Amino acid sequence: MVIELISVGTEILLGNITNTNARYLAEECAVLGLSNYYQITVGDNEERLSEAIRTALGRSDIVLLTGGLGPTEDDITRETVAKVLGRGMYEVPEIHQQIQEYFDRMGAKSPSSNNWRQAMVIEGAQVVENHNGTAPGMIVEVDETKRIILMPGPPEELQMMFKESIAPYLAGMNQQVIYSKTVKICGMGESRVAQAISDLIEAQTNPTIGTYAKGGEVHLRITASGTDVKEAKRSIKPIVKEIKNRFGDKVYTTRESETLEQHVVGLLKRRGMTVTTAESCTGGLLAGTLVNVPGASEVFNEGYITYSNDAKQKILGVKKKTLKNDGAVSEACAAEMAKGAAKAAGSRAAVAVTGIAGPDGGTEEKPVGLVYIACCIDGNVKVESYHMNGDRQKIREITVKRALDMLRRCIRQTEED
Repeated sequence: MVIELISVGTEILLGNITNTNARYLAEECAVLGLSNYYQITVGDNEERLSEAIRTALGRSDIVLLTGGLGPTEDDITRETVAKVLGRGMYEVPEIHQQIQEYFDRMGAKSPSSNNWRQAMVIEGAQVVENHNGTAPGMIVEVDETKRIILMPGPPEELQMMFKESIAPYLAGMNQQVIYSKTVKICGMGESRVAQAISDLIEAQTNPTIGTYAKGGEVHLRITASGTDVKEAKRSIKPIVKEIKNRFGDKVYTTRESETLEQHVVGLLKRRGMTVTTAESCTGGLLAGTLVNVPGASEVFNEGYITYSNDAKQKILGVKKKTLKNDGAVSEACAAEMAKGAAKAAGSRAAVAVTGIAGPDGGTEEKPVGLVYIACCIDGNVKVESYHMNGDRQKIREITVKRALDMLRRCIRQTEED
């Protein structure tokens, strides 16, 4: 089946908000095995929205509309869909009551007259309950084969509604069973990963391979359809095996829900190791990422933010000579930071980061984006350097990914030894 996404809202067109809904729905529909050939954003204009809906119905089986279901005058999605289909609208008392109860739970004032617009439903529509807001969704059967599905714009409302109600409905319409497996890769860019499996991509039919850049990582989603789950899994298995063979240690997991930081914490637990962090340019972002993992307290006891040279000397024992001769952003400094952090915290493992996040502070010899990462395990230190691209925040975020990946590889090296 072919779907089309229509995002409604002038604020999206103006760039006032980022359209995360389109990305979310595209990924989730791909998992369901639905083909998505067109995505469009339309402002709060009835004529243009009507044209977009008619065009979508002409080339797609299912039209997913997000946004424009609120209480204000520019929330026109319900009314526009009704006019395009030539149907009337009526008020549903149960929705009216749910809106009142929602305001009561939130301790807010009584709903205004505009709020009751959200209790209006298109004739023949199936109402989809909204557990995170006041605007219900709707599933409208256009004819025997085509559907229009209306969902609210706020991401927290849309995502819960999609998971609870819309995804099961779409899965029921699709006669094929869909199964996906995700291979997560660190340490390579999307273009290099795609080039390494270009032959697999060119030959793909079923299963298919999708590449997704995920902030310092590349995720490969392998999706297969079959008459049942077993058949789909059998189709995927040799592709996953081949990808793992090609990328080796750069693959850190094939579990969809496992993040890099979760994987690293799991490795530390299995090894019975504790880790500490010493950060300069990342300013605590690395420690914060580890602490976000439930159970991280078993392996992470303390971390150090040593932004100044004085702090590097006083807390981590970095030599004054090293800072004078090599500088704070150097291989030697990173190595001493990692070794000093492990000693100060009494940890078997330590990761240190020092670099120039910018936008100022770079030189021809040491440009913005130059980062040194050191990993110390049982007194053995390894240092790697990277040249990052992007703004200050992106450089810091990618540096955290590189540091976690380096720690992962160093821990695995000790397992092999």
